[in-house]
Amino acid sequence: MPISALFLVLAAAITHAAWNIIAHGSSRSGVPFLWWGLVASTLLWAAVVPVTGGLGTASAGAFLLGVGVSGALHVLYMLVLQRGYARGDLSTVYATARGTAPILTVVVAVALLGERPGPGALIGVLLVIGGVAAFGVVGRPGRGVRRRRFDPGLVYGLLTGVAIAAYTVWDAHAVAGTGIAPVAFMVGCTLAEIPLFSVMLLLEQRGGAIARLREELRRNRLRLLAFGVLSPLSYVLVLTAVTLAPVSLVAPVREVSVVLVGLYGAIRYKENRPVLRLLAAGIVVVGVLMVAL
Repeated sequence: MPISALFLVLAAAITHAAWNIIAHGSSRSGVPFLWWGLVASTLLWAAVVPVTGGLGTASAGAFLLGVGVSGALHVLYMLVLQRGYARGDLSTVYATARGTAPILTVVVAVALLGERPGPGALIGVLLVIGGVAAFGVVGRPGRGVRRRRFDPGLVYGLLTGVAIAAYTVWDAHAVAGTGIAPVAFMVGCTLAEIPLFSVMLLLEQRGGAIARLREELRRNRLRLLAFGVLSPLSYVLVLTAVTLAPVSLVAPVREVSVVLVGLYGAIRYKENRPVLRLLAAGIVVVGVLMVAL
């Protein structure tokens, strides 16, 4: 992987971890928080589209198709993720999702996009995925805790992983394959998501949608501002990276964010087995180094 792509992906991991921590703190706000987050993202980032390549070299039809499909996939992803954060541990949901997604992404990239990672890079990818999956395993309740037959954190994590893999492969194709500029693509996606979330908000809140939005803005304006900056930034960095390196390498390496979120959860929320989390983090780091060589 080119060093420039590696730096982009690692920066994306840091910003991705940050906005997930912010989203976890507002998980019970649901659709109103996500609606405002999309509005903030669109307004803040639309201003920089003209100085970041405009719409790129893609045709208008390719642009509309790209952002339309991606917007629908991102809506599905955000809804499942928020539901998971409300039902399960932060580390379990996040790590399970981020462990499932790169496996599916690599398989699809190799099978459909014709990518062929080298032996060393492929071993690194497997180490990253293994370390990420380990976070999900060690995050489960210990022996002294009664376990449910189905852990909702794992279930929602797996569903989130499927959604992540779907939009990752599609977005990589849209940006690297058709020439859509990353920032314009991201803004188009958030803009496309706003009407979908507006319908969901009206159905959920019925006559109280406006009042609920006002209350959400009053309570979480600072979190929404941070979300509006960091969430798009993390994905713009990833979209730029896939123009420089194969998505089969970019997708697993961005999961370094799992290390950051997992350690944060262990410290902030006293989630269990911190030593095992550190060992899993070490596996991820070794995998990233192998991919980078």
